Amino acid sequence: MRFAGVGLVMLAAICWGISGGIADILMSKGWDPIVISFYRGAVGFICFLTWFLFRFRKNWVFSSRFYIWSLLAGAGVAGNFTFYFLSIQASSIAVAATLMYTAPVFVLLISFLLRMERSSWFKWGCIFGVLIGIILLTGAYNTESITVSLAGAAAGLAAGLSYALFIFGFKNASSIGKPQTTLTLAFFSFCILLFFFTDNTETARVLTSSDVWWFLLLGIVGAGISFLIYVIGIRLTAPTTASMVAMVEPVTASLFGVLLLGDNLTIIQILGMVLILLTVTVLSVKQSD
Repeated sequence: MRFAGVGLVMLAAICWGISGGIADILMSKGWDPIVISFYRGAVGFICFLTWFLFRFRKNWVFSSRFYIWSLLAGAGVAGNFTFYFLSIQASSIAVAATLMYTAPVFVLLISFLLRMERSSWFKWGCIFGVLIGIILLTGAYNTESITVSLAGAAAGLAAGLSYALFIFGFKNASSIGKPQTTLTLAFFSFCILLFFFTDNTETARVLTSSDVWWFLLLGIVGAGISFLIYVIGIRLTAPTTASMVAMVEPVTASLFGVLLLGDNLTIIQILGMVLILLTVTVLSVKQSD
């Protein structure tokens, strides 16, 4: 059980990486990224609501702190998805991914300020290793092929900050209430917030299209299963550790692209993947000790 928390968070990140590949398939078919994100959360919400209603009375929580943290977690997920796509539009996917995965830095700083964790050279070294690995993996080091606008950089950093918000939201809410209650409230707020950013016409068109099964699969893997595993795992894991272990997501997305979508990886990208996985492995062993 020593590795249970880290293992569950890592498994959730793998599901997120797979969902990124599914979303890439849908975007290649012409679907709007925000609509894709909305359905990912909406399908997840239906799964969690069904689970919650099975034992309604036992799942109900009478705590204002629980509701606040759950709603903040949902806002964090919605903000993460929205700002991530805005950053891609304003700059590039490489820059957006790199900036979004600055989340461990935000988590570490907030943890220090709230005295939830102690600063150490080991933790800072792990963060640095993960960020370097992501820069190599995404190709953000190639300044000649990347143009970074102020709006793109700001949106990317906001995605990272939103990522940190949902980590703290889920961590605190899950320590008070049950996973099904936490997830139901969080994804309810997610759906409400993201609904205002979606194209209503395209959102309705999804239900009658032949791609509706891809949307269902995306929601089940990218929200229904992954966030359930994540909420259980984060109960047993420190926020900083959870944010760094979740960095296996871009590795999974890259492997999905290579194996199923015919993408190619360069030697530098492979080195980036190895660096991320090596850092996460070392962190996992250290955490278990």
